[in-house]
Amino acid sequence: MEISLTGRTALVTGGSKGLGLGVATRFAASGADVAIIARGRDALDAAVKTIQAPARGRVIAITGDVSSATEIERVYNTAMGAFGKIDILVNNAGTSRNGAFETITDDVWREDFDLKLFAAIRLARLVWPQMKQRRWGRIINVLNIGAKAPRPGSAPTSVTRAAGMALTKVLAGEGAPHNVLVNAMLVGLIEADQHVQRAKRMGVSLDDYMKVQAREIPLGRMGRAEEFANLACFLASDAGSYVTGTAINVDGGRSPVV
Repeated sequence: MEISLTGRTALVTGGSKGLGLGVATRFAASGADVAIIARGRDALDAAVKTIQAPARGRVIAITGDVSSATEIERVYNTAMGAFGKIDILVNNAGTSRNGAFETITDDVWREDFDLKLFAAIRLARLVWPQMKQRRWGRIINVLNIGAKAPRPGSAPTSVTRAAGMALTKVLAGEGAPHNVLVNAMLVGLIEADQHVQRAKRMGVSLDDYMKVQAREIPLGRMGRAEEFANLACFLASDAGSYVTGTAINVDGGRSPVV
């Protein structure tokens, strides 16, 4: 199936690496104008080169910390100044953070909620009026499978991601009469920079790390960013026009909950 996003504009947070980069690349190759958001300028510049190679739309990079309400407003205004509208929002910023419950401080809880939940709330609130007015919008919240089946020691991420799943359902219900579709994609184990960094911290090779992780996955391997991006592109397109309010596992069968 050939999916076209020609004429659409997308804002992708955490767009300089991993899943965000994969999604932004797929969107741009499908014809969308894409703005990627991340904190590091060097990583953003490198990502733009990667995205532009197959792109059929325009690509811009905006530095910003989406855990800050002030920064979010600036990022949004910059994207609007460049494109004039936002049709598609992908809330992807945030990496896994976990620990034993009694060790997690209030500051850590606040930081996780600001980065993963309030960033999605604030950005959705900004794009919502224009999507309703045009009667076309897509919001994709990138969560993880812990949102459905949290494991011991998985807080704060599993808690903030579960809240993100509830937010998805609320927005889907309110957006449906206006053709604003809202879905969540729940990540299992997908090749991304956070796994590269984790392997380094553990002092093991990336290949050995991935082999160990793959033991928990029925498909027998970790996923690839482009596989995740293919589904995101479908949900963001007219081809996915009857899908809203869902939380789809993209995990090779790893989640115990459908």
